[in-house]
Amino acid sequence: MEKELNVVGTRVPMLDAALKAKGAALFTDDLVLPGMLHGRILRSPVPHARIRHIDTSRAEKLPGVKGVVTGRDIPDRRYGIVPKAKDEHALARDKVRYIGDDVAAVCAVDPETAEEALALITVEYEALPAVFDPLEAKKEGAPLIHEGVKNNTSFFIRKEFGDVERAFGECDEIFEHSFYSQAVNHAPLEPHGALAQFDPLNGELTVWSSTQIPYFLRRNLANTLQLDESKVRIIKPKVGGGFGQKIDMFAKDFCAAWFAIHLGKPVKFIYEREEIFISTRQRHPMYITVRTGVKKDGTILAQKFQAFADGGAYNSTAPTMIALSCFFLMIPYRVPNLIYEGSHVYTNKPVGGAMRGHGIPQARFAVERQLDIIADRIGVDPAEIRIKNSIQAGAPHPAGFVINTCGFSDSVKKAAAAIGWQEKRGKLPLGRGVGLAGASFPSGVSNMSHISSGAVVQLGRDGAVNVLTGAADIGQGAETVIGQIVAEELGVPIEDIRVTAADTGITPLDPGTFGSGVTVRAGNAARLAAISAKQKLLEFVADKLEANAADLVAKDRRIFVKGSPDKGITLAEALKGYQYADLPMPIVGRGSWMAPASEPTTLFKEDGNFAPNYSFMTQAAEVDVDLETGKVKLLKMVTAHDCGRPINPMLVEGQLEGSVVGGMGQALYEDVIVENGQVMNPSFLGYGFPTFMEMPEIEAIEVATDDPIGPFGAKEAGEGTQLSPAPAIVNAVYDAIGVDFMTLPITPEKILAALAEKDKKS
Repeated sequence: MEKELNVVGTRVPMLDAALKAKGAALFTDDLVLPGMLHGRILRSPVPHARIRHIDTSRAEKLPGVKGVVTGRDIPDRRYGIVPKAKDEHALARDKVRYIGDDVAAVCAVDPETAEEALALITVEYEALPAVFDPLEAKKEGAPLIHEGVKNNTSFFIRKEFGDVERAFGECDEIFEHSFYSQAVNHAPLEPHGALAQFDPLNGELTVWSSTQIPYFLRRNLANTLQLDESKVRIIKPKVGGGFGQKIDMFAKDFCAAWFAIHLGKPVKFIYEREEIFISTRQRHPMYITVRTGVKKDGTILAQKFQAFADGGAYNSTAPTMIALSCFFLMIPYRVPNLIYEGSHVYTNKPVGGAMRGHGIPQARFAVERQLDIIADRIGVDPAEIRIKNSIQAGAPHPAGFVINTCGFSDSVKKAAAAIGWQEKRGKLPLGRGVGLAGASFPSGVSNMSHISSGAVVQLGRDGAVNVLTGAADIGQGAETVIGQIVAEELGVPIEDIRVTAADTGITPLDPGTFGSGVTVRAGNAARLAAISAKQKLLEFVADKLEANAADLVAKDRRIFVKGSPDKGITLAEALKGYQYADLPMPIVGRGSWMAPASEPTTLFKEDGNFAPNYSFMTQAAEVDVDLETGKVKLLKMVTAHDCGRPINPMLVEGQLEGSVVGGMGQALYEDVIVENGQVMNPSFLGYGFPTFMEMPEIEAIEVATDDPIGPFGAKEAGEGTQLSPAPAIVNAVYDAIGVDFMTLPITPEKILAALAEKDKKS
């Protein structure tokens, strides 16, 4: 690894930490413009129906109402986050497809008047048959949710690696199990919001939105509003959590912009918590069947994996989600022969979309649970079966992945040791147990071309550094990490760095925050921009020092000859000399970085490298199961994580802790309950996610690797740790009470029922 880094690798507080601690950070709902109006959305009360007529006359006459819009008033333009999956209108035109679908919008002088106006809109619906389960929706004769989509299956992917049937014939044991993962809501603390303002003089629209992907939002707004992209500016204020839920464009973005254009006033839309639950996005519920063949020693020879994802009423990120759940069955274990069949199926329910792990948590739950079952049945230690089947860096990969660094087997060993595996597994009193699970995740994806990040670094006369990046910080600390990377390259402290980010009118092109690719994509771009700026200054200083620019080092606000720190000048002296030589100030460096990708997108049909690099991790859990109440208490969670070189270890730990709690919620508590299309628990009170009171002891263990692709050796350190907490916990519950659970969440009711059934058989 590189040595003597000053800023990279240090536990620097987030650049905006003080603002947030003081309550001075501005989120979308904090923004106020003169003359601002307020909007509300009318939503469908039925799961599936044709819209026969909408009468808005009474709402329009209500004092304080400034405008009403329906799907018939707007351009007939479908949009979607994935180009091949466009199936939504900003407001429903002919049909509603789930309870909560966007039907109309009202703009008024205050939110209360807008809400009152919604009750005055009359909609005539013609009810249509509805279907709420993907296994039913895909059958012949099921109600058709989108015309022209056979069996309601909007996307299907089948991949085969190796010769699966031959390999199954060579197996000593074959196991087949079915699993179910439930719908999970992202539950960001900040509600979704948008504020729009239109300048009629130059025809420019400005939208402030709680978004993860400003440039994608600009594209979708320009498309649906029929504006040139150059006339649409998206500014991301502070975002109070996204987790994938704020990737898509929503009616709040479109309607704020529509009213701003047509009324000439700034307009704000803020969703209520219930709207977030029913009308944004959720993790896809998924039915999964896994058939795995192994040798007697636990070596995996073949696997067949079939998944049916409940997509709800629209596609959102369907193609990417299905592809990710497929390709990431190929790591962290060697699976030389694999068949994957994945279907995204429409239902008349809330829409599935990107959520931390994006299709992979469901798959990992199935695989990691089954691995424990297999290990138990053939008499192999669950930790050993994972080590035995671990992929290795540099080895040929069945799917064509390029694995430059891999610390997975080490992560299994370290996590097992930290949880006390040898002393505790199968040896604790009834009700106590330990379990583990492994995972891997990409640092962004390279299955799509033109997913590039840009950066500009400006070095001023006073030594202050301004960084322009399109990267969207949604609370994970992206701006801080980028600042550390630039500071390290320029040899200045982080205090000298100012980051301006995620403003399509100012900052360079960037795909936004998704797929845990920000550090690698935007970090590499920022590093290249910093190198470009530094090189200009070093070439100038080289003449002054009578040295070669390649022999100069920038460190501690000084520039000096490598190995001779006394032979040099301060950064301030260098910048003053640069200016007095009549060279252009500020010194500007530009950088752009894109992972190698096929042109055009091909990985849905072909094999190939899916990401620039891959992180690896193992999580081990210890649980206590109350045999009287069925309640599970997570006592401790260990995470051993190979994320390359951490740019900021404190931020990595924060991501890890959040993922542990998120995985604990998936395993034990969280479930979006839907009955006949109606969400029954659309609130924090009824949803039941874990709180600080349920937090376990958390231990983080670094598994050091030095990746050649990531900036300063860094890899993904965000979503990956969300993948294996749930199966680790469920595996620990099995160790505690000897019951296999195949569906999530494992509630006290399920545990008590399973214990009662176990008692009957004993």
